[in-house]
Amino acid sequence: MRASRLLSILMLLQSRGRLSAQALAQALEVSVRTVYRDVDELSASGVPVWADRGRHGGFQLQPGWRTRVDGLTVPEAQAMFLAGLPGPAAQLGLGEAMASAQLKLMAALPDGWRDDARRVSSRFHLDPIDWYRGPAAADHLPAIARAVWEERRIGVRYESWKGVVQRVLEPLGLVLKAGVWYVAATTSGKAPRTYRLSSILELVPTDEHFERPANFDLGAYWRASTKRFESELYRDRAVLRASPRGLRRLRGLSAAVADAVDACAPATEAPADGCEVTIPIESIGHAAEQLLRLGAEVEVLAPAALRDAVRRTIAAMAALYDGAARLKA
Repeated sequence: MRASRLLSILMLLQSRGRLSAQALAQALEVSVRTVYRDVDELSASGVPVWADRGRHGGFQLQPGWRTRVDGLTVPEAQAMFLAGLPGPAAQLGLGEAMASAQLKLMAALPDGWRDDARRVSSRFHLDPIDWYRGPAAADHLPAIARAVWEERRIGVRYESWKGVVQRVLEPLGLVLKAGVWYVAATTSGKAPRTYRLSSILELVPTDEHFERPANFDLGAYWRASTKRFESELYRDRAVLRASPRGLRRLRGLSAAVADAVDACAPATEAPADGCEVTIPIESIGHAAEQLLRLGAEVEVLAPAALRDAVRRTIAAMAALYDGAARLKA
């Protein structure tokens, strides 16, 4: 464990340059005191680690010095092959580069490890697209990826729920969610927002550079953004009575609904006659459309407006089919 940590410190300093003891401690999930002990051990073993004191100090390797330690463990090599998703890489314009990198990695592995690495792609396949769906259109993905990487502004014509708008975006990062690409971007220094790539009707690259916020963390932004989106999306609740089959089908509507169902009855212990469950809903109209798909397995108890909406739709469908039967007769 300690040898692995020492190597990690060496690689962090080599790849990132000067780092404070606190930054190293956070990256390695150890105490600052442990970092100081590890750096002392590296220095004692002949690694030229310089320590600069003061507010902006930290540790760094002697300029021009690089380690020749570049070996991978078997699990690390397997992880490298597992991480390469051919679909998204090709969409980003990196399919050929990824294949080339894997060939180079394969050639660099010891003979005994190559079969293990090859077995990964033959035994594990990652498919990020949901059932009954194809990949969303991502015609502008390579251009946006270049703009993200080069920190260049882009002009877009974007179809939002309010209509078609023109925007000049400062793209900060790309996210692939359930087969759909999104870009996190700012406009004129405002707070970042999320844009769906398939809604971009037209894109114009520019040569204008922008300064990326130093404290922007794409992963943290996405987690906070999705949590906020879900909290704003579900503005009301509905009380249902669902059969055991209905409870199982309700779980497929959304993660929030699945959580509500699990709070009512675990999947393995659903009562034989079902149970009442309170689920979050977006709106009366949207909830009526979703619940009608479940047929007689779910009954709406409240609110009254949702129960009436479901009843009106069922009545209209019955009238439609009764009329069709009369015409046939």
